[in-house]
Amino acid sequence: MHVGVYGSGYLGCVVSACLSDFGMPITCFDEDFNRVAAVAQGVVPFYERNLQEVVRRNMRAGRLIYASGIASPASKCEVVFIAQDSAAEVEEVAARVAGAMRKGFVVLMTPVPVGTAKRLEARLHDTVSKVSVVSQPLFLTDGCAVEDFNWPDRILLGTSSGDAVQLLKQIYRPLVMRGVPVIVTNHETAELVREASTAFLATKISFINELANLCEKVNADAVDLALALGLDKKIAPRCLTPGAGMGGAFAEADLDSLAQLAMSGGVSLRIVEAAREVNRTLSDRLADKIDKAVESLRGKGLGLLGLSFKPNTNSTAGSSSLMLARSLMDRGAMLRAWDPVAIPEAKQQLLGDVHYCDSAYAAAEGMDALVVGTGWPEFRALDFSKIKRLLKRPLIVDTKNLLDAERLRTMGFHYVGVGRA
Repeated sequence: MHVGVYGSGYLGCVVSACLSDFGMPITCFDEDFNRVAAVAQGVVPFYERNLQEVVRRNMRAGRLIYASGIASPASKCEVVFIAQDSAAEVEEVAARVAGAMRKGFVVLMTPVPVGTAKRLEARLHDTVSKVSVVSQPLFLTDGCAVEDFNWPDRILLGTSSGDAVQLLKQIYRPLVMRGVPVIVTNHETAELVREASTAFLATKISFINELANLCEKVNADAVDLALALGLDKKIAPRCLTPGAGMGGAFAEADLDSLAQLAMSGGVSLRIVEAAREVNRTLSDRLADKIDKAVESLRGKGLGLLGLSFKPNTNSTAGSSSLMLARSLMDRGAMLRAWDPVAIPEAKQQLLGDVHYCDSAYAAAEGMDALVVGTGWPEFRALDFSKIKRLLKRPLIVDTKNLLDAERLRTMGFHYVGVGRA
Protein backbone atom coordinates (compact mmCIF):
# COMPACT_ATOMS: atom_id res chain seq x y z
CA MET A 1 0.00 0.00 0.00
CA HIS A 2 1.33 3.43 -0.92
CA VAL A 3 0.51 6.10 1.67
CA GLY A 4 1.21 9.79 1.33
CA VAL A 5 1.07 12.76 3.71
CA TYR A 6 0.70 16.22 2.22
CA GLY A 7 2.33 18.86 4.43
CA SER A 8 5.85 19.19 5.80
CA GLY A 9 5.00 21.67 8.54
CA TYR A 10 4.14 20.84 12.15
CA LEU A 11 1.12 18.63 11.54
CA GLY A 12 2.54 16.88 8.47
CA CYS A 13 5.87 16.12 10.17
CA VAL A 14 4.13 14.56 13.16
CA VAL A 15 1.68 12.51 11.07
CA SER A 16 4.22 11.23 8.55
CA ALA A 17 6.78 10.31 11.21
CA CYS A 18 4.28 8.53 13.44
CA LEU A 19 2.64 6.62 10.58
CA SER A 20 6.04 5.43 9.35
CA ASP A 21 6.77 4.29 12.91
CA PHE A 22 3.88 1.83 12.45
CA GLY A 23 6.16 0.03 9.97
CA MET A 24 4.75 1.19 6.63
CA PRO A 25 6.47 3.26 3.93
CA ILE A 26 5.32 6.88 3.93
CA THR A 27 5.97 9.66 1.45
CA CYS A 28 5.67 13.13 2.95
CA PHE A 29 5.34 15.73 0.20
CA ASP A 30 4.81 19.45 -0.08
CA GLU A 31 5.03 22.21 -2.66
CA ASP A 32 7.38 24.19 -0.41
CA PHE A 33 10.67 22.83 -1.76
CA ASN A 34 12.88 24.55 0.83
CA ARG A 35 10.88 23.24 3.76
CA VAL A 36 10.81 19.69 2.35
CA ALA A 37 14.55 19.83 1.67
CA ALA A 38 15.24 20.92 5.25
CA VAL A 39 13.20 18.11 6.81
CA ALA A 40 14.69 15.60 4.37
CA GLN A 41 18.04 16.26 6.09
CA GLY A 42 16.53 14.85 9.27
CA VAL A 43 16.28 18.26 10.93
CA VAL A 44 12.82 19.19 12.20
CA PRO A 45 12.55 23.02 12.02
CA PHE A 46 10.62 23.34 15.29
CA TYR A 47 10.79 21.82 18.75
CA GLU A 48 8.42 18.95 19.55
CA ARG A 49 9.42 16.42 22.17
CA ASN A 50 10.66 13.09 20.71
CA LEU A 51 9.71 13.98 17.12
CA GLN A 52 13.18 14.42 15.66
CA GLU A 53 14.21 11.01 16.97
CA VAL A 54 11.19 9.38 15.30
CA VAL A 55 11.89 11.18 12.00
CA ARG A 56 15.54 10.14 11.92
CA ARG A 57 14.82 6.56 12.96
CA ASN A 58 12.34 6.03 10.13
CA MET A 59 14.48 7.83 7.57
CA ARG A 60 17.36 5.47 8.43
CA ALA A 61 15.01 2.50 8.05
CA GLY A 62 13.93 3.76 4.63
CA ARG A 63 10.28 3.98 5.64
CA LEU A 64 10.02 7.78 5.58
CA ILE A 65 10.91 9.69 2.44
CA TYR A 66 10.28 13.27 1.40
CA ALA A 67 9.32 14.67 -2.01
CA SER A 68 8.43 18.07 -3.45
CA GLY A 69 5.44 18.84 -5.63
CA ILE A 70 2.03 17.16 -5.77
CA ALA A 71 1.43 15.29 -9.02
CA SER A 72 4.28 12.77 -8.94
CA PRO A 73 4.08 11.61 -5.29
CA ALA A 74 0.26 11.66 -5.17
CA SER A 75 -0.04 9.53 -8.34
CA LYS A 76 1.57 6.60 -6.52
CA CYS A 77 -0.70 6.72 -3.46
CA GLU A 78 -3.87 4.87 -2.55
CA VAL A 79 -4.49 7.17 0.39
CA VAL A 80 -3.17 10.68 1.10
CA PHE A 81 -3.53 12.40 4.45
CA ILE A 82 -3.92 16.19 4.07
CA ALA A 83 -2.00 17.54 7.05
CA GLN A 84 -1.07 21.12 6.28
CA ASP A 85 -0.97 23.58 9.15
CA SER A 86 -3.53 26.03 7.81
CA ALA A 87 -7.09 25.56 6.60
CA ALA A 88 -6.45 28.23 3.96
CA GLU A 89 -6.74 26.70 0.48
CA VAL A 90 -7.04 23.21 1.96
CA GLU A 91 -9.91 22.37 -0.41
CA GLU A 92 -7.85 23.48 -3.41
CA VAL A 93 -4.83 21.46 -2.27
CA ALA A 94 -6.95 18.38 -1.56
CA ALA A 95 -8.61 18.66 -4.97
CA ARG A 96 -5.22 18.83 -6.69
CA VAL A 97 -3.97 15.84 -4.72
CA ALA A 98 -7.10 13.86 -5.63
CA GLY A 99 -6.75 14.86 -9.27
CA ALA A 100 -3.27 13.30 -9.37
CA MET A 101 -4.43 10.02 -7.79
CA ARG A 102 -5.76 7.13 -9.86
CA LYS A 103 -8.16 6.01 -7.13
CA GLY A 104 -8.32 5.89 -3.36
CA PHE A 105 -9.02 8.27 -0.50
CA VAL A 106 -8.10 11.78 0.56
CA VAL A 107 -8.16 12.07 4.35
CA LEU A 108 -8.61 15.58 5.79
CA MET A 109 -6.59 15.92 9.00
CA THR A 110 -6.11 19.69 8.87
CA PRO A 111 -8.68 21.30 11.21
CA VAL A 112 -11.35 22.70 8.89
CA PRO A 113 -14.75 24.36 9.38
CA VAL A 114 -17.88 22.19 9.37
CA GLY A 115 -19.01 21.62 5.79
CA THR A 116 -15.55 21.58 4.20
CA ALA A 117 -15.42 17.84 3.50
CA LYS A 118 -18.91 17.78 2.02
CA ARG A 119 -18.05 20.61 -0.37
CA LEU A 120 -14.85 18.87 -1.38
CA GLU A 121 -16.67 15.58 -1.90
CA ALA A 122 -19.19 17.26 -4.19
CA ARG A 123 -16.38 18.88 -6.13
CA LEU A 124 -14.53 15.59 -6.58
CA HIS A 125 -17.73 13.79 -7.59
CA ASP A 126 -17.88 16.01 -10.68
CA THR A 127 -14.19 15.69 -11.57
CA VAL A 128 -12.44 12.75 -9.86
CA SER A 129 -15.01 10.00 -9.43
CA LYS A 130 -12.59 7.34 -8.11
CA VAL A 131 -11.30 9.35 -5.13
CA SER A 132 -13.39 9.71 -1.97
CA VAL A 133 -13.04 12.04 1.02
CA VAL A 134 -12.64 11.04 4.67
CA SER A 135 -12.69 13.45 7.60
CA GLN A 136 -10.26 12.50 10.34
CA PRO A 137 -9.69 15.34 12.78
CA LEU A 138 -6.71 14.88 15.07
CA PHE A 139 -6.53 15.76 18.74
CA LEU A 140 -2.84 16.47 19.21
CA THR A 141 -1.37 18.68 21.90
CA ASP A 142 1.81 20.66 21.26
CA GLY A 143 4.62 19.25 23.36
CA CYS A 144 3.20 15.72 23.47
CA ALA A 145 1.96 15.28 19.88
CA VAL A 146 3.92 12.04 19.32
CA GLU A 147 2.41 10.50 22.44
CA ASP A 148 -1.08 11.74 21.53
CA PHE A 149 -0.81 10.22 18.04
CA ASN A 150 0.36 6.87 19.38
CA TRP A 151 -2.03 6.73 22.34
CA PRO A 152 -5.24 8.44 21.13
CA ASP A 153 -8.52 8.31 23.03
CA ARG A 154 -10.30 7.41 19.78
CA ILE A 155 -9.95 7.35 16.00
CA LEU A 156 -12.71 9.45 14.47
CA LEU A 157 -13.62 8.86 10.82
CA GLY A 158 -16.19 10.89 8.90
CA THR A 159 -17.15 8.83 5.88
CA SER A 160 -19.94 6.78 4.29
CA SER A 161 -17.45 4.41 2.63
CA GLY A 162 -16.97 0.99 4.16
CA ASP A 163 -13.86 0.52 2.02
CA ALA A 164 -12.33 3.66 3.53
CA VAL A 165 -13.01 2.41 7.06
CA GLN A 166 -11.38 -0.96 6.33
CA LEU A 167 -8.35 0.64 4.68
CA LEU A 168 -7.81 3.09 7.52
CA LYS A 169 -8.24 0.36 10.13
CA GLN A 170 -5.48 -1.50 8.31
CA ILE A 171 -3.22 1.59 8.46
CA TYR A 172 -4.03 2.08 12.14
CA ARG A 173 -3.79 -1.62 12.94
CA PRO A 174 -1.29 -1.14 15.83
CA LEU A 175 -3.80 1.17 17.51
CA VAL A 176 -6.89 -0.91 16.67
CA MET A 177 -5.23 -4.05 18.03
CA ARG A 178 -4.51 -2.15 21.23
CA GLY A 179 -8.22 -1.48 21.62
CA VAL A 180 -8.41 2.17 20.54
CA PRO A 181 -12.09 2.73 19.59
CA VAL A 182 -12.90 3.66 15.99
CA ILE A 183 -15.92 5.94 15.67
CA VAL A 184 -17.46 6.20 12.21
CA THR A 185 -19.85 9.07 11.54
CA ASN A 186 -20.66 11.61 8.84
CA HIS A 187 -18.40 14.47 7.76
CA GLU A 188 -20.23 17.20 9.64
CA THR A 189 -20.18 15.35 12.96
CA ALA A 190 -16.49 14.52 12.67
CA GLU A 191 -15.64 18.16 11.91
CA LEU A 192 -17.85 19.41 14.74
CA VAL A 193 -16.30 17.03 17.30
CA ARG A 194 -12.96 18.77 16.82
CA GLU A 195 -14.37 22.26 17.41
CA ALA A 196 -16.64 21.12 20.25
CA SER A 197 -13.70 19.45 22.00
CA THR A 198 -11.66 22.66 21.85
CA ALA A 199 -14.64 24.65 23.14
CA PHE A 200 -15.22 22.25 26.02
CA LEU A 201 -11.57 22.42 27.11
CA ALA A 202 -11.67 26.23 26.88
CA THR A 203 -14.72 26.18 29.14
CA LYS A 204 -13.00 23.88 31.63
CA ILE A 205 -9.88 26.06 31.72
CA SER A 206 -11.92 29.21 32.19
CA PHE A 207 -14.00 27.57 34.91
CA ILE A 208 -10.98 26.69 37.07
CA ASN A 209 -9.53 30.18 36.57
CA GLU A 210 -12.79 31.75 37.75
CA LEU A 211 -12.76 29.52 40.81
CA ALA A 212 -9.08 30.35 41.43
CA ASN A 213 -10.10 34.01 41.65
CA LEU A 214 -12.75 33.07 44.21
CA CYS A 215 -10.29 30.94 46.19
CA GLU A 216 -8.10 33.97 46.84
CA LYS A 217 -11.06 35.78 48.39
CA VAL A 218 -12.24 32.99 50.70
CA ASN A 219 -8.92 31.51 51.91
CA ALA A 220 -9.22 28.38 49.75
CA ASP A 221 -6.48 26.69 47.70
CA ALA A 222 -7.18 26.34 43.96
CA VAL A 223 -4.51 23.66 43.49
CA ASP A 224 -6.11 21.38 46.08
CA LEU A 225 -9.53 22.27 44.69
CA ALA A 226 -8.48 21.29 41.16
CA LEU A 227 -6.97 18.03 42.42
CA ALA A 228 -10.14 17.09 44.27
CA LEU A 229 -12.37 18.01 41.32
CA GLY A 230 -10.19 16.13 38.85
CA LEU A 231 -10.36 12.90 40.84
CA ASP A 232 -14.09 12.84 40.17
CA LYS A 233 -14.42 10.48 37.17
CA LYS A 234 -17.21 12.65 35.76
CA ILE A 235 -14.82 15.64 35.59
CA ALA A 236 -11.24 14.27 35.09
CA PRO A 237 -8.06 16.22 35.88
CA ARG A 238 -6.92 17.38 32.44
CA CYS A 239 -7.10 21.14 31.84
CA LEU A 240 -7.89 21.93 35.47
CA THR A 241 -4.78 24.03 36.02
CA PRO A 242 -5.26 27.44 37.67
CA GLY A 243 -3.38 30.17 35.81
CA ALA A 244 -3.24 28.36 32.48
CA GLY A 245 -4.86 29.92 29.43
CA MET A 246 -6.20 28.32 26.26
CA GLY A 247 -3.40 28.29 23.68
CA GLY A 248 -2.04 26.40 20.73
CA ALA A 249 -1.83 26.82 16.98
CA PHE A 250 -5.37 25.66 16.22
CA ALA A 251 -7.34 26.58 19.36
CA GLU A 252 -8.39 30.12 18.43
CA ALA A 253 -9.20 29.05 14.85
CA ASP A 254 -11.41 26.22 16.18
CA LEU A 255 -13.29 28.61 18.46
CA ASP A 256 -13.69 31.21 15.71
CA SER A 257 -15.00 28.58 13.32
CA LEU A 258 -17.48 27.28 15.90
CA ALA A 259 -18.70 30.82 16.63
CA GLN A 260 -19.25 31.50 12.92
CA LEU A 261 -21.08 28.21 12.48
CA ALA A 262 -23.37 28.99 15.41
CA MET A 263 -24.04 32.50 14.09
CA SER A 264 -24.92 31.20 10.63
CA GLY A 265 -27.31 28.71 12.22
CA GLY A 266 -28.91 31.30 14.49
CA VAL A 267 -27.65 29.53 17.62
CA SER A 268 -26.25 31.34 20.66
CA LEU A 269 -23.32 29.56 22.36
CA ARG A 270 -23.36 31.65 25.52
CA ILE A 271 -21.21 29.31 27.62
CA VAL A 272 -18.49 29.19 24.98
CA GLU A 273 -18.49 32.96 24.55
CA ALA A 274 -18.26 33.43 28.33
CA ALA A 275 -15.32 31.02 28.44
CA ARG A 276 -13.53 32.93 25.68
CA GLU A 277 -14.05 36.20 27.54
CA VAL A 278 -12.55 34.73 30.73
CA ASN A 279 -9.56 33.53 28.73
CA ARG A 280 -9.09 36.98 27.16
CA THR A 281 -9.04 38.69 30.57
CA LEU A 282 -6.64 36.24 32.23
CA SER A 283 -3.51 38.22 31.37
CA ASP A 284 -4.98 41.40 32.87
CA ARG A 285 -5.91 39.55 36.06
CA LEU A 286 -2.37 38.22 36.39
CA ALA A 287 -0.93 41.65 35.64
CA ASP A 288 -3.10 43.09 38.45
CA LYS A 289 -1.68 40.45 40.80
CA ILE A 290 1.91 41.29 39.85
CA ASP A 291 1.22 45.03 40.02
CA LYS A 292 0.03 44.60 43.60
CA ALA A 293 2.98 42.38 44.54
CA VAL A 294 5.63 44.87 43.28
CA GLU A 295 3.65 47.94 44.41
CA SER A 296 3.09 49.36 40.90
CA LEU A 297 4.60 48.00 37.71
CA ARG A 298 5.67 51.32 36.26
CA GLY A 299 9.43 51.43 36.02
CA LYS A 300 9.86 47.99 37.61
CA GLY A 301 12.04 45.25 36.15
CA LEU A 302 10.67 41.74 35.89
CA GLY A 303 12.33 38.46 34.95
CA LEU A 304 9.93 36.31 32.92
CA LEU A 305 10.56 32.56 32.77
CA GLY A 306 8.86 30.78 29.86
CA LEU A 307 7.45 32.15 26.61
CA SER A 308 5.97 29.11 24.84
CA PHE A 309 2.28 28.46 25.35
CA LYS A 310 3.09 25.24 27.24
CA PRO A 311 6.16 23.12 28.09
CA ASN A 312 7.97 20.88 25.58
CA THR A 313 7.16 22.97 22.53
CA ASN A 314 8.54 26.12 20.96
CA SER A 315 5.08 27.22 19.83
CA THR A 316 4.01 30.62 21.14
CA ALA A 317 0.61 30.58 19.41
CA GLY A 318 -1.96 31.77 21.93
CA SER A 319 0.68 31.85 24.67
CA SER A 320 -0.71 33.21 27.93
CA SER A 321 2.87 34.12 28.87
CA LEU A 322 3.19 36.41 25.83
CA MET A 323 -0.21 37.96 26.53
CA LEU A 324 0.91 38.58 30.11
CA ALA A 325 4.16 40.11 28.88
CA ARG A 326 2.24 42.58 26.72
CA SER A 327 0.00 43.52 29.65
CA LEU A 328 3.03 44.06 31.89
CA MET A 329 4.80 46.26 29.32
CA ASP A 330 1.61 48.26 28.74
CA ARG A 331 1.74 49.12 32.44
CA GLY A 332 5.33 50.32 32.25
CA ALA A 333 7.30 47.25 33.28
CA MET A 334 10.66 46.33 31.74
CA LEU A 335 11.19 42.64 31.00
CA ARG A 336 14.10 40.25 30.90
CA ALA A 337 12.93 36.91 29.49
CA TRP A 338 14.19 33.37 29.03
CA ASP A 339 12.72 30.19 27.59
CA PRO A 340 14.52 26.88 26.88
CA VAL A 341 13.46 26.79 23.19
CA ALA A 342 10.90 29.48 22.28
CA ILE A 343 12.92 32.73 22.18
CA PRO A 344 13.19 32.91 18.35
CA GLU A 345 9.40 32.49 17.98
CA ALA A 346 8.70 34.97 20.78
CA LYS A 347 10.88 37.62 19.13
CA GLN A 348 8.58 37.53 16.10
CA GLN A 349 5.49 38.20 18.22
CA LEU A 350 6.60 40.14 21.27
CA LEU A 351 7.66 43.67 20.46
CA GLY A 352 8.71 46.19 23.07
CA ASP A 353 11.13 46.64 25.94
CA VAL A 354 12.23 43.00 26.27
CA HIS A 355 15.77 41.78 26.84
CA TYR A 356 16.12 38.11 25.89
CA CYS A 357 18.53 36.21 28.10
CA ASP A 358 20.55 33.02 27.81
CA SER A 359 19.54 31.60 31.20
CA ALA A 360 17.00 31.90 33.98
CA TYR A 361 19.66 33.46 36.18
CA ALA A 362 20.38 36.20 33.64
CA ALA A 363 16.65 36.92 33.49
CA ALA A 364 16.52 37.29 37.29
CA GLU A 365 19.59 39.49 37.70
CA GLY A 366 18.77 42.92 39.10
CA MET A 367 14.99 42.46 38.72
CA ASP A 368 12.28 43.46 41.17
CA ALA A 369 10.52 40.08 40.81
CA LEU A 370 10.73 36.78 38.97
CA VAL A 371 7.59 35.68 37.12
CA VAL A 372 6.94 32.09 36.01
CA GLY A 373 4.98 32.36 32.74
CA THR A 374 5.21 28.79 31.38
CA GLY A 375 5.30 25.58 33.39
CA TRP A 376 8.59 24.14 32.12
CA PRO A 377 9.49 21.37 34.64
CA GLU A 378 13.18 22.33 34.59
CA PHE A 379 12.28 25.57 36.38
CA ARG A 380 11.74 23.48 39.52
CA ALA A 381 15.42 22.47 39.49
CA LEU A 382 16.81 26.03 39.46
CA ASP A 383 19.22 27.13 42.18
CA PHE A 384 16.88 29.42 44.09
CA SER A 385 19.57 30.44 46.55
CA LYS A 386 21.41 31.94 43.59
CA ILE A 387 18.23 33.50 42.24
CA LYS A 388 17.59 35.10 45.62
CA ARG A 389 21.02 36.73 45.51
CA LEU A 390 20.45 37.97 41.95
CA LEU A 391 17.02 39.56 42.49
CA LYS A 392 16.68 43.04 43.95
CA ARG A 393 14.15 41.58 46.35
CA PRO A 394 13.12 37.95 46.92
CA LEU A 395 9.77 38.01 45.14
CA ILE A 396 8.44 35.21 42.89
CA VAL A 397 5.07 35.33 41.14
CA ASP A 398 4.25 31.83 39.94
CA THR A 399 1.39 32.09 37.43
CA LYS A 400 1.40 28.29 36.92
CA ASN A 401 1.68 27.19 40.58
CA LEU A 402 4.70 25.20 39.42
CA LEU A 403 7.13 25.75 42.27
CA ASP A 404 7.21 24.52 45.87
CA ALA A 405 5.66 27.46 47.68
CA GLU A 406 6.45 26.21 51.20
CA ARG A 407 10.13 25.62 50.39
CA LEU A 408 10.52 29.04 48.78
CA ARG A 409 8.87 30.80 51.70
CA THR A 410 11.16 28.93 54.08
CA MET A 411 14.10 30.24 52.03
CA GLY A 412 12.85 33.78 52.59
CA PHE A 413 11.02 34.41 49.33
CA HIS A 414 7.74 36.22 49.10
CA TYR A 415 5.88 33.69 46.94
CA VAL A 416 2.66 34.58 45.10
CA GLY A 417 0.67 31.85 43.33
CA VAL A 418 -2.67 31.76 41.56
CA GLY A 419 -5.79 30.90 43.52
CA ARG A 420 -3.81 30.41 46.69
CA ALA A 421 -4.60 32.47 49.76
